[in-house]
Amino acid sequence: MSASSREVREIIRDEHVMRRRILKVLETEPHTIPEIALAVGCPTHEVTFWVMGMRKYGYLREDKEVTDEGYFRYQAVERDEP
Repeated sequence: MSASSREVREIIRDEHVMRRRILKVLETEPHTIPEIALAVGCPTHEVTFWVMGMRKYGYLREDKEVTDEGYFRYQAVERDEP
């Protein structure tokens, strides 16, 4: 493992912090994981963990159609926060 790689549990722990940044990127239109990664300035593999967690807990959903590159686009889901 390289010095720049982080352990999975560190990446997952950052989901709560990254949630707002990712939702901000998705405010206006859906984006793919590589597009989100570019916008938030984080590696694609880390953004994949966060997006999948946010999807699991109902913060995001994917479009049913894939891009020409084979990626799903994700969009924010309206939620009532306590």
